[in-house]
Amino acid sequence: KGGYKHYMQKEIFEQPTAIADTLEGRLAHGELHLASFRPELLAALARTRQLHIVACGTSYHAGLVMKYHFEQNAIPTSVEYASEYLYRDIAVPPDTLFISLSQSGETADTLAALEKAKKDGRYHDNLAICNVPESALTRAANHTILTRAGREIGVASTKAFVTQLAVLHLVNAIIAAEQGRPFAREHLQTFDHLPRILQHILALEPAIARAAKALEHRHGCLYLGRGENYAIAAEGALKLKELTYIHAEAHPAGELKHGPLALVDENMPVLALIKHDALTEKISSNLEVVQARGGRLIIFADDRVDTTSFPDADIIRLGILDDLTASIAFVVPLQLFAYHVALLKGTDVDQPRNLAKSVTVE
Repeated sequence: KGGYKHYMQKEIFEQPTAIADTLEGRLAHGELHLASFRPELLAALARTRQLHIVACGTSYHAGLVMKYHFEQNAIPTSVEYASEYLYRDIAVPPDTLFISLSQSGETADTLAALEKAKKDGRYHDNLAICNVPESALTRAANHTILTRAGREIGVASTKAFVTQLAVLHLVNAIIAAEQGRPFAREHLQTFDHLPRILQHILALEPAIARAAKALEHRHGCLYLGRGENYAIAAEGALKLKELTYIHAEAHPAGELKHGPLALVDENMPVLALIKHDALTEKISSNLEVVQARGGRLIIFADDRVDTTSFPDADIIRLGILDDLTASIAFVVPLQLFAYHVALLKGTDVDQPRNLAKSVTVE
C-alpha cells in the first residue's frame, strides 16, 4: 500500500500521475498528437455526428459528465446504463458512434450492450475506453483507447474514473480537430496544469477529514450540483453509499423545490459543489433555501465563488479551476470525503459489503 492505510487512499493520491500517464504521447501543451491514434479511429471520429455512451456505475457518471462537453461541441450525446440499454428499442441516427466505458473490460452488461450495438448494424462504428489491455471488451470492440490508470484494487473506483474523463476529453478534441470545429488550443493547455491542481486539492485532506465529521452520526446526505457538477455530485453520492452504507442521493440543485427539499432539516447534511460559471448565482440561491430550512451545508467551491451568505457552512476552497478540467478537480475531494466518513464509520474501505470490483454477471 506504499505507506497508505488503504488501497483506495493510495489510488486517490495516484490520480495526478494516472492522468499524466494517460495523456502522455497523446496531448502536450495544448497540441493533440494525432499520430498516436490509429488512422481508422481518426476516420471514425471524423465521421461521427452523434454519440451513444453506455456504461455501468462510476463509468456511467463519466459519460454523464462528458455529455455536457460533447454537446458544447455540437455532438448530440445519449448516455445509458448498460443494463437499461440492453432491454429496450434504441433509435440510432445516421453516423452515430457507440462508446462503451469500463474499468475492467469484463462488465457483463457493458459487454452485452456492445454485442447488441454490433449486431444492430446501424452504428457506423464502436469504441471502447478501458483500463485493462486484452480484456473481453478490448477484444470485442473495433477500436480501443486505454486509460493507463494502472491497477486499481479498491472496489470503489477513483483513478479509473478521472482517466476515463481525460480520454473522453481527448475524443471530444479529436472530433473537433478532424471535423474542423473550433476548439481552442489554450483550452486543452489546462491539462498541463491539472496534476499540479490535483496535488493542491489532495493537500486539503485534513480539512476534508474535518468536514467529514458532520456525517459521523448521520444516516443520509443530499448532494447538489448544477450542469456537469450534477453528474459529479452523483458520483460523490455513489462513493458515499459504497464506502459508508449511508443513504446518499444527488439532485440538480434547481430541482430542490420539486421534492428533495422536504428531506432538509437540521439532521440532513447537504453537500454542494459550486463552480465559477454562469450558474454560480443560481446554485447559491438554491443553497440559501437549504440554509433557511436548517440544513447543514458542506460546500466545495472555486476560490472565486462568494460564500459570505453561508456563515455556518463548512467551506472547502479548491483553487481557481478551468471549465474544461473542473469536473476532475471537483471529484477528488468527494472521494476523500467519502473515504474519511468511512473511517469514522469503521467500514471496510477497500472491500465494501455486497460489492465486487468487476461485475461479471447480470
